[in-house]
Amino acid sequence: MNTTPKAKKFRIRRNTPLAGDARRAEGGAPAGADDRAPQEQLFDNADDGFGDSKFPTAHGPNVAEPDEVAAENAIADIRKEGLTGRQLRLARRVAQKHGLTPISDFDAVRLLRQKGIDPFSRANTLELVVPTPSEVDRARYGVPQTVPRTPNLPSTELRPEDARAREIVQMQRDIVKRRRRKLVQLAARLAFFVLLPTFIAGWYYFRVATPMYATKSEFVIQQAQPSLGAAGAGLSSMFSGTSFATAQDSIAVQGYLQSMDAMLRLDRDVGFRAHFSAPGIDPLQRLDADATKDDAHKIFKKNVKISYDPTEGIIKMEVVAADPLVSEQFSKKLISYAEEQVDNLTQRLRADQMAGALESFNQAERKMVDAQGRVLELQERLGVLDPMTESQALMTQITAFETQLQEKRLQLQQLLDNRRPNQARVDGVRGDLRRLEALIAELRGQLTNSTATNGSLARISGELRLAETDLQTRQLLMTQALQQMETARIEANRQTRYLSMAVNPIAPDEATYPRAFENTVLAFLIFGGIYLMVSLTASILREQVSS
Repeated sequence: MNTTPKAKKFRIRRNTPLAGDARRAEGGAPAGADDRAPQEQLFDNADDGFGDSKFPTAHGPNVAEPDEVAAENAIADIRKEGLTGRQLRLARRVAQKHGLTPISDFDAVRLLRQKGIDPFSRANTLELVVPTPSEVDRARYGVPQTVPRTPNLPSTELRPEDARAREIVQMQRDIVKRRRRKLVQLAARLAFFVLLPTFIAGWYYFRVATPMYATKSEFVIQQAQPSLGAAGAGLSSMFSGTSFATAQDSIAVQGYLQSMDAMLRLDRDVGFRAHFSAPGIDPLQRLDADATKDDAHKIFKKNVKISYDPTEGIIKMEVVAADPLVSEQFSKKLISYAEEQVDNLTQRLRADQMAGALESFNQAERKMVDAQGRVLELQERLGVLDPMTESQALMTQITAFETQLQEKRLQLQQLLDNRRPNQARVDGVRGDLRRLEALIAELRGQLTNSTATNGSLARISGELRLAETDLQTRQLLMTQALQQMETARIEANRQTRYLSMAVNPIAPDEATYPRAFENTVLAFLIFGGIYLMVSLTASILREQVSS
């Protein structure tokens, strides 16, 4: 908020009064008294030799006319008022406005007051803005101006105000005409570029377009759940059973169902091209009889709509046809194609896994059989079933014979301790000792010495141990190969994919397409947007060119 400052006083310093005025103010002399110097008064009182009569041509220095003296006295009174410079300048302007010729600012105040005009009146100040000669004359003579009376007849010339008003009205009419013309042009352009195409589109959707029936279905690709041990075998099992585990398979199935291969199979099985080439379908949706595969594939992708939701892993399929039963038939065929594709996706992987595991198992089994045959061959060739048992039997016999040998030695020593031993008995005991020692040596020789037909028992035992160790190793490898084959079988089963139906295809009762009202509104919006973009571009280019 702005507040205009207000000053109580402007130019408060007053003009310095004259010396005579000051003396009159101090001595109480009346206004207009003689305030000249004493020397001048002395010359006035002196006798000039002519008595009371004055010489006609003698004029003193202070002799003045009565009007001039009255004027000077009035100016002196005005000086005492203490007028500001602004008031004095204003008084001079007012005097000049009224045709007066003052010699000073104070004289202007005097002349205006003499004419009965207040020089400081607000009305006089406002009249200074637009002075007119008639007002000056009226202020000078103080009487209203006499205006000659003329007959009240229409003039042939128009006043400037009327001409200006007429021009303004004419301009307004031109503007209205121009606006009407532009509105008519705009309406014509909108009718030609927007309304007419929209009308044609609506006529097609409501009158010409063939009703199409859409069969909707939903299915999901699932993975076989692994066992508890297989599930904890790796980090990849975290995503098992979720949509991320089958995302690639779902995308692959979606791509296959929209491929040309699926379209050709559908054409061979149920006649896709023949259905859409029927004469009952409108020309815009009809497929030509001699159309190429690419053209048929375009119609196929337009009428078979497949979408995949990665968050839920559900594949949604919508098949459109001119007959509801045909639409249902197309949908079921495509679902069967999808099941075959799902089976083929993991068949090679499962076959490769099982082939490797089965080959390893067969090789381990074959080597184990060879090791077993070698053990049997050694046993048959050497005539030893179990070298350990044979060794234990020989050691048992050797131990028994060595025990008998010790007994015979004790018996011989006992006989020899007699003074006259029985020689026959001594010889018999010594013969038993020789036979026992020979038998023990022979038995020990069977353990270490080789014969012409068979090797030693130690050699036989070593060869059999090696063969048995090889056999045990092959048996262990075969057991591991068997476990690997079982694991591969479980993994192959886990890699198996299943297509589970969430929504089965059912033939609709009412036509799904075309959506006449929605498509007409959409066409109107599209044509309106195109017209708006083109008009804006044209206006911008026109402005750039004109500038």
